[in-house]
Amino acid sequence: FPNSLSEIDLSNKLHGKLPRWIGNASFLWRLNLSNNGFEEHVHLHRNRLRGTLSLAFYNNSSIVTLDLRGNNLTGSIPKWIYTLSSLSVLLLKDNHFHGKVPIELCKLHSLSIIDLSQNMFSGPIPSCLGNLSLPIQMKRILETGFYGPSIEEDESTRIMIGDLEMDSYYPLSYLEEVIEFTTKSGFYSYNGDILSYMTGIDLSCNNLTGHIPPELGNLSEIHSLNLSHNKLTGVIPSSFSKLQHIESLDLSYNNLSGEIPYQLVELNSVEVFSVAYNNLSGSIPKPKAQFGTFIENSYEGNPFLCGDILHKSCSKTDSPSTISTVSEDKGEDGLIGTYDFFVSFLVSYVVVLLTIFVVLYINPYW
Repeated sequence: FPNSLSEIDLSNKLHGKLPRWIGNASFLWRLNLSNNGFEEHVHLHRNRLRGTLSLAFYNNSSIVTLDLRGNNLTGSIPKWIYTLSSLSVLLLKDNHFHGKVPIELCKLHSLSIIDLSQNMFSGPIPSCLGNLSLPIQMKRILETGFYGPSIEEDESTRIMIGDLEMDSYYPLSYLEEVIEFTTKSGFYSYNGDILSYMTGIDLSCNNLTGHIPPELGNLSEIHSLNLSHNKLTGVIPSSFSKLQHIESLDLSYNNLSGEIPYQLVELNSVEVFSVAYNNLSGSIPKPKAQFGTFIENSYEGNPFLCGDILHKSCSKTDSPSTISTVSEDKGEDGLIGTYDFFVSFLVSYVVVLLTIFVVLYINPYW
């Protein structure tokens, strides 16, 4: 019986778990799970999905994970994204999304992991992202999941979800949730207890502009923040010193200027730190705790940045003491020169007066 089904519509405010036989419906090409109470973890990464998000997941308050990485999706993130009120993990990496990062993301109070990297997003980073609490999820078990394989798998079956089309699928099953996320210069899979404590935002490899919002310093629970490979300007916010749980902070390959805030040396949990290839200047803060472990490649590519790590002295050509000594020397030489000139002038004046006196004495008539 299940094998003969081609379309299933369960949009009827159902609760609980999906029956296992749905995974055996080999001819299934359309599955509608909207308007239900299922806890859904949607994994459709590395397929050939195309088009826009459209209304594919609109008003689905049951989606906890939405993983659409590595597809050919276009358009912008729709404003209705806030209707996914249970969304905890949003992974849109490596697509062709454009437009601004919508402020509606800030209304998703369950978000703990956001990956929008390797797209074409532009405009400023919404300052309201600093209001996200990035809650720790104590339990992330996949009760109802939809898994799509990579494009190398069998392409004999097609499934439509809203306006999205994928080439083949894995059956629905009850599996432990696994999230893949790039942090600390590596690609990691998180599951179980480790996933429960992971929080991060990756906006790298886009066309984002403007200043880094100092409000991001309020993300006290964040473990990974990657803003690299954008067109960000302005200074590094000193408020980042409040990111006490940060393990990876990457601000490289932007147009940031000014000095590295010395307050950042108080970040004792950071393992990976990079501000390379910006327009930073001044001296690198004196290493302390974790900051003493970073090497040259964390700071390279900043022509006006100096410090022992870069093998570049921060002292001027003439130190203040040298300048002071030179000035004093010049002052003494000036006084001596003035005194000699005065003596010479006085002697010359006396000689002239004596000459006139002698001449008048010899010839009183004059």
